[in-house]
Amino acid sequence: MKQVVQNYKSGELALLDVPVPGCKPGGVLVRTAYSLISTGTELMKVSEAGMSMLGKARSRPDQVAKVVQSVATNGVPATYRKVMGKLDSYTPLGYSLCGVVEQVGDGIDDVKAGDLVACAGNEHALHAELNWVPKNLYTPVPDSLAPRHAAFGTVGSIALQGVRQGESRLGEVALVVGLGLIGQLVAQLLTASGVRVVGADPDPARCELAERLGAVACGDPASPAVESAVAELTDGHGVDQVYLAAGGGSNQPVELAARLCRDRGRVVDIGKCRLDLPWNAYYEKELDVRFSRSYGPGRYDPEYEIEGRDYPIGYVRWTERRNLACFLDLVARGRVDVEPLITRTADFDDAVETYQRLKDGELKAVAVLFRYPEQVAEDGPSADAPVVSVPVVPGGARSSAPVRAAKTPVRLAFVGAGNYATSMLLPHLAERDGVELSTVVTTTALSAANAQRKFGFREATTDLDAVLGDASVDAVFVVTRHSSHAELTRKALLAGKAVFVEKPLALTSQELTGVLDAVEESGNDRLQVGFNRRFAPLLQEARKRFGARTGPASLRYLVNAGRLDHGSWYLQQGTEGSRFAGEGGHFVDTASWLLGADPVSVYALAPSGNEDLQVVLGYPDGSTATISYVTTGAAGFPKETLDLVADGKVLQLDDFVRSSVYDGRKRWVSSRLPKARDKGQAGELAAFVRAVRSGGPMPVPLRSLVATTAATLAVRAALAGGAPVTLAEAR
Repeated sequence: MKQVVQNYKSGELALLDVPVPGCKPGGVLVRTAYSLISTGTELMKVSEAGMSMLGKARSRPDQVAKVVQSVATNGVPATYRKVMGKLDSYTPLGYSLCGVVEQVGDGIDDVKAGDLVACAGNEHALHAELNWVPKNLYTPVPDSLAPRHAAFGTVGSIALQGVRQGESRLGEVALVVGLGLIGQLVAQLLTASGVRVVGADPDPARCELAERLGAVACGDPASPAVESAVAELTDGHGVDQVYLAAGGGSNQPVELAARLCRDRGRVVDIGKCRLDLPWNAYYEKELDVRFSRSYGPGRYDPEYEIEGRDYPIGYVRWTERRNLACFLDLVARGRVDVEPLITRTADFDDAVETYQRLKDGELKAVAVLFRYPEQVAEDGPSADAPVVSVPVVPGGARSSAPVRAAKTPVRLAFVGAGNYATSMLLPHLAERDGVELSTVVTTTALSAANAQRKFGFREATTDLDAVLGDASVDAVFVVTRHSSHAELTRKALLAGKAVFVEKPLALTSQELTGVLDAVEESGNDRLQVGFNRRFAPLLQEARKRFGARTGPASLRYLVNAGRLDHGSWYLQQGTEGSRFAGEGGHFVDTASWLLGADPVSVYALAPSGNEDLQVVLGYPDGSTATISYVTTGAAGFPKETLDLVADGKVLQLDDFVRSSVYDGRKRWVSSRLPKARDKGQAGELAAFVRAVRSGGPMPVPLRSLVATTAATLAVRAALAGGAPVTLAEAR
């Protein structure tokens, strides 16, 4: 595996091939997805390594004192050999990452292989493809939190521990000196807890960023702006706390703290700055100076960090691990926003170049992430121009099936009989001539019995294998929870059945590939995904009226999805995927059908704290489709509205109640009563049954189903990478 290392004697940085660490008891082996560069601590270490020996000695007087003591004890020759041997060796970098558990050691029962975890520690959360992490230095990542955001866990814990040391209270005013990565997080944490924040930093861009993220006012510490803001917010009394998050050799932060802190206020040192306390100033105000020791209680205690001995919560409420979990929860709930702090996401292979650019000042950054090969494979190979592979539809699969004997009913089996199946699909099929509802399969006997009684299934069972092995069954409907769709579809295809699977077809690229592997292995491509909007009568008529295009089109699709009820299984994102992963294929398919092509690029943006999304799809002829998927809109507003503009014409759809086409000379309008809203389920089912009966092609080509699914999955990659992704067919 590869790991970033540095030779402290020469200053050399390298991406070194090193052995994979073993998975010892009491911890887990984690494959890194993202790791975060600490642009303060790590760059200071990198800069020190480039100094002369005298410069190193001046920067680390504590280490010089140890050398002097060693000389007195062991003599000059032995001390020299020891010091030079330590300097002339590779040391690791990094201490904050997010990754996937690859292997679980003995004694670990809170996570399993495949779980996403955030990890901490400058010996265990390194910039390396694999790390062994002891129990108290990792924590599971909340389902709704992106891996790139979870990689901030350790630096977030450092900021959180500093805020805890300040004992801030609702309504107080705080001054944060230094608005680098830690300072930005401290400011956000204080704001989230009801404290008004003033920031001080000589960099105007960092001041502007802190104000955008909630600080009341920020400015250069040498200017009168900071002092004026403090005076105005505190009626001249001074701030309740000062957080020193700055580095460097200047004593200005300490002096500024004394000047702007109120009588008996608190000064918390989080960064590594000069601390020559002006005695009179601190004495006269009786200022309480506190130090924040890294991630929290447990730090530097080997029994806690290595041996996994936790501190009882009744005695130590916030340990390292609890701070780590707390910070991730705050980010997941939108109380802290780390996305604006990310200046660059670089591929791990470019680690050395990235460090060099940071050191030289060419790359000015608040936060920089490394993205690792496994994540690159899913998200795309480059931070600037990522590519997501669209699996190739296998050649040689049959596109038709033997024509059925005349008057022979099409026999259908249902796997799943939940609310959607019983309200939107089965009523249309139960009343259709030439269809026989053969078998319903559910995991609970009662739900199968209810479906059998209500819709007239010939048989109800919980035995899926028996249904797949029944030669009389022509087609299988997969209408279960999202996480099971791909596997059930794969099994039904291998059994030679035509398959109708409700959206989504797959939740991951691996699942999508598995379905196509089944198509290739069985030669059976008889597959339809429940993308029903293209079959809606109003939309089909409007598309016909709109006619052919000669130039690129712009399409806008607003989906007022609304909030889900508490307890809905749709909220189980860890197992069932995000809401857009489950539902977004509907809207991608509709846009692609209207534009007559499959998308070639995907870009996505998401505000923090909710599930709203803005997805922009690019098409080969230059057309674009913008899907606004929102959960925060008014409940009374229509769920789906759509506009298509091209060639001087406009097509409008108003929630499947009204559709219109304007062509400059006249307007065509078609409407129906709201109770008669038809989103195309009946038309789609009729087309599927006809295809099964006649042996003709499926209603939607498999290539289109795959492209829509790949585009939907690419939204996650676009969000994680912060850049558009290109959809390219895998070779």
